[in-house]
Amino acid sequence: MSAGFLVGKIVAVITGAAGVALVGQFSNFISIVVNFATGAISNGVVKYTAEYQGDETRIKNLFSTAFKICFCCSILTGLLLLLFSRYFAFLLFNDYTFSYIIKWFGVTVIFYAWNTLLIAILNGRQELRKYTIVNTAGSLLSLLITSWLVYAYQLDGALLALVVSQASIFFLTASMILRSDWFKWSFFSAAFDKAIAKKLSHYSLMAVVSILTVPVAQILVRNLVSKELGLDSAGYWQGMMRVSDAYLLIVTTSLSTYYLPKLSSLQTDFELRKEMVNGFKLIVPVVIVGCLVIYFARFLVIQILYTPDFLPMESLFTWQLIGDVFKVCSFLFGYIMVAKSMTRYYIITEIVFNVGYVLLTYFFIRHFNLQGTTIAFMINYLLCLLYMIIVFRKLIFRNGQ
Repeated sequence: MSAGFLVGKIVAVITGAAGVALVGQFSNFISIVVNFATGAISNGVVKYTAEYQGDETRIKNLFSTAFKICFCCSILTGLLLLLFSRYFAFLLFNDYTFSYIIKWFGVTVIFYAWNTLLIAILNGRQELRKYTIVNTAGSLLSLLITSWLVYAYQLDGALLALVVSQASIFFLTASMILRSDWFKWSFFSAAFDKAIAKKLSHYSLMAVVSILTVPVAQILVRNLVSKELGLDSAGYWQGMMRVSDAYLLIVTTSLSTYYLPKLSSLQTDFELRKEMVNGFKLIVPVVIVGCLVIYFARFLVIQILYTPDFLPMESLFTWQLIGDVFKVCSFLFGYIMVAKSMTRYYIITEIVFNVGYVLLTYFFIRHFNLQGTTIAFMINYLLCLLYMIIVFRKLIFRNGQ
């Protein structure tokens, strides 16, 4: 989290609010592309790695099948990025000169994909020590690379750093996996298993919906703000989102590394409800306290993380932080959908509430200007939480075992 804050500060100081907006735009694009490059199977790999623990044959078939899917998808994705680099550059930055950044991404996307797969394996195996080391070291490496490239090449360096730093982390993750006691080359060289591929495809469908809604919704909101209020306003909105994402990183990491594998391993509704209640008791109070601290220190936060030029984003904190509480509560339910393969409900949730976010933003910025983006965010996640309560009402209000 600290490394992310420092990177954001460096980008803000050297490239300004407009640069922050464009870096955020490219980050969302990377999220979309990397999910396609992995075949969108990482959540499935986490679930089935946890579920198949102790069964070497099924683990071998799972890892080998996932690796082959990842390899084929990343090669295809890389070729598309190389062939259509000018188109993507204009779409994202309205400038063809950034096509070389897209080409670099096309060359290195296979390392992104492999790193995502290996981290999913560590997560599913609950090797949290190695998982933590990899992510911490990766964050520090990203900070060093970004600092150097942004200082040397300003905006171009900030964009290139997103590509180079994340791809470099693969080699660190791979070295950790190779030194693991359980590692065998045969785990990645077995035949392609159609049955496992079919199981992973359910998670691919959910992940594809996510990557075609969440980052795309953010891109559309950013473009909307830029068009209606200017690129600097888009930078203020992006700055607020970075603050929100950074402090919630602790929560989302906990959910993905502990909560998801744990839910996947539970068999009865009683166990599921107990784990869900524990999650709410532990996580929601932490988020509320964190939001209060950030709200009362918002002016200090802006000046530490950005520059005085970003002070207009102060008006965004109130509604954004309230929305973050609703968002985390919704996530606690959402991970149950993922763990239990509730594909239909998951897809409906992602589509409805990301489309709703864009439409609400369009409406509220016309009445409340930039503050309307966070009002829309808060209302959207409040509605999402109410929907989740309706979907899981039997589990929530169930009595006994």
